[in-house]
Amino acid sequence: MNGLLKSRHELVRTVVLLLIGAAVGAVLIAEIGGFPVAKLFGQSVRDIGAKKPPITVPDNVQALNDAFVAVANTVSPTVVSIEILGEDKGGADIEEFFRFFDPWGDDFFRPRDRQDESRPKNRPRSRPLGQGSGVIITSDGYIVTNNHVIRDAKPDGVKVTLSDKREFTAKIVGRDSLTDLAVIKIDAKDLPTAYLGTPADIKIGQWVIAVGNPLGLRSTITAGIISAIGRGGLGLNNYAFGIENYIQTDAAINPGNSGGGLFTLNGTLIGINTAIASGTGFYAGYGFAIPVDIVRAVALDLINYGKVNRAYIGVTIRAVDETDAKGAGLPKVEGVMVQDVLKNSPASKAGIETGDIILDVDGSPVNSPNQLQTLVLEHRPGDKVKLRMWRDGKTITKEVTLEARDGSIASADDAKDPVPGRPSKNDGPVTFDELGFSIAPLSAETKSKLDVTEGVEVTDVERYSEASMRGLTTNAVILRADRKPVRSPEELRSLINSKKPGEVVMLEVKTERGKQIISLRFPAKAH
Repeated sequence: MNGLLKSRHELVRTVVLLLIGAAVGAVLIAEIGGFPVAKLFGQSVRDIGAKKPPITVPDNVQALNDAFVAVANTVSPTVVSIEILGEDKGGADIEEFFRFFDPWGDDFFRPRDRQDESRPKNRPRSRPLGQGSGVIITSDGYIVTNNHVIRDAKPDGVKVTLSDKREFTAKIVGRDSLTDLAVIKIDAKDLPTAYLGTPADIKIGQWVIAVGNPLGLRSTITAGIISAIGRGGLGLNNYAFGIENYIQTDAAINPGNSGGGLFTLNGTLIGINTAIASGTGFYAGYGFAIPVDIVRAVALDLINYGKVNRAYIGVTIRAVDETDAKGAGLPKVEGVMVQDVLKNSPASKAGIETGDIILDVDGSPVNSPNQLQTLVLEHRPGDKVKLRMWRDGKTITKEVTLEARDGSIASADDAKDPVPGRPSKNDGPVTFDELGFSIAPLSAETKSKLDVTEGVEVTDVERYSEASMRGLTTNAVILRADRKPVRSPEELRSLINSKKPGEVVMLEVKTERGKQIISLRFPAKAH
């Protein structure tokens, strides 16, 4: 009994001491002379930092900031994330790609289905092929993206995630390799849709935002300006006759942005982000987007017909440069030169000839192959277009009735990088030292190989000569010079000898690749 009473006394004493200690501590913190202890434990700090921002932002700057915030919030729901699945055939996959820059360990970016190792080892399984973006263009679920994003997906392997995190399996409606565009469809209603602009909304120097899912980071916004328009000849579209007429922007674009939207500050969609100019595969300053007029035309065709109802003229062309303009007698450098006219094509039927220079289409100036491609893309088979052209020192007009041709395109830039000439053992009887090439009469083998009946054969091209740098190669056949037929080496020598220093001779040449026009300028005499 005494032991029990003693234990109770000790317990009471302990409780009393704890209460006294708590009370004294509270007094020390709250009351002692305003110092120290309170500050030591931080209990008297009621606020941190300065009382106001150090800078007062001008109203116009604040308005610009608010515009970026508003457009980001408005257009983000119209951009979706796309994940592509295909059959696992071994080899590197997206996990290996992500691991290259994953500082948080192997699992941070690991795709979900790669974390499931419970399935039988011998059963074919889906594997992630990549990620991209898309833009909703109708409220009932049509989405435009890049062809290269969904190209290798299996039938049920296109997974779409909306900004509200709802997930869908999409159906591929149609693909177009020449523009690198595709349309997919999800089963949904009342979706937010992008507002599609026009070419008039695309201006060099204006602010834009790129919206997409780069590097697996969903709903990412980057900003920049339009650096240039009408970019072509970049080799970003690897398909033959691929259409390249890009918007160039310095808004950051990375893998995963493909298929996402490029928007103006009023929320207008002006392009589909497609590619980057980079030596590493990551953002290095410039990105490229397909302009909205091409997007609109291709998307409508894919939705309505399942393919692009493409019209074509039937010519191969290249941009006119200063030498071409001088040789053709053009007052200024403009237009695109017809390199070849396809047999039985609309161009052939309309009387267009090799060497013609197309200046405009229905009044719209044409100064690059991609401009002509885009203008024709806006038309349908059966439409008539008027081409204003330069021929024999004057302008003429030809009306062309466009036709459909599957797998073809209205025009293509056939101007390749110059290929230095290779020495030939067949020494031609005529050599043009100033221009750097030699010719000989046509051989029976060349006549048969290139299907020509007249002309002269190029037997040698001096490396780094004018001829070499302009693209003339050995084994080519010169058919005409300054639009006049060439039947023998002597005829060509006679024409060339009539030229003065600084003048230009325009050669119509045929190779295994087709016809092309090569303009050669005679060097000025040394003083």
